[in-house]
Amino acid sequence: MDTDDLGLFGPGSVTWKVHDEPILIVAGLRSLYLQTLHPRAMAGVTQNSNYRSDAWGRLVRTGTYIDTVNYGTTAEAEAAGRRLRARHARLHATDLFTGERFRIDEPDLLRWVHVTEVESFVSTARRAGLSLTDAEVDGYYAEQRRAAALVGLDPAGVPGSAAEVADYYRAVRPELRMTKEAAETALFLTAPPIPWKLSRPARLGLNLGPPRWAYFGVAGTALGLLPPWALRLYGGLGLPTTALSADLSVRTLRLALAALPRNWRESPIQQAAKTRAARRTAAA
Repeated sequence: MDTDDLGLFGPGSVTWKVHDEPILIVAGLRSLYLQTLHPRAMAGVTQNSNYRSDAWGRLVRTGTYIDTVNYGTTAEAEAAGRRLRARHARLHATDLFTGERFRIDEPDLLRWVHVTEVESFVSTARRAGLSLTDAEVDGYYAEQRRAAALVGLDPAGVPGSAAEVADYYRAVRPELRMTKEAAETALFLTAPPIPWKLSRPARLGLNLGPPRWAYFGVAGTALGLLPPWALRLYGGLGLPTTALSADLSVRTLRLALAALPRNWRESPIQQAAKTRAARRTAAA
């Protein structure tokens, strides 16, 4: 086994440049707000997931999977993809509008989740202040087709540039709507249970301590970063200055996160990848 294998991407990739940003925690939440707008995708989640009872565990597992794909060795990334495909292959859901039973690993659903994730990652990083040229953004989308292949998609059918992502969103928007399930999930995303003790007792049984208010700020920023058409589906949340406020908030948060120690900002998987890259550079 090549212990210095740099995985699917490596230190010269746009993927490593984008995912080096801890601000992507906001991007992940933004992608979930987008994903709830697809009724069929939403049915797949609500009928197969324990996200309400294990919200933070699910978040950690998702983050670990993304880190493994982007920073793990090739073998680790491929193994993670195999496990995910095997899990998805066993799951089905029922379309609440048509009554149709469907597999949750349908290409259209996998494509929706992939595109909302990668578009959220790169657009949030850019709006937070990461310097990316248009060519680098296109390069990121093209690189992430490798990640799409791991979940079972044909890379040729996955948007590989900013223009193709925009075309994809225009094509899929007629399928999107604000359903009861979407509204309930969005509310949960905005006010999930906080898994740590608050500094003082909450009044009236409400968790409104500092962690809760901090999370509200992150959730509000993630919502404000949504495309205008998505905000309209959410009922036009926010004032006309929402986008500007979100840009200022995400830039401020990025600066704050950059001041944290490296072992707080980077996952063990990411740190291990950088160690392998440094070892390979030293050997060369």
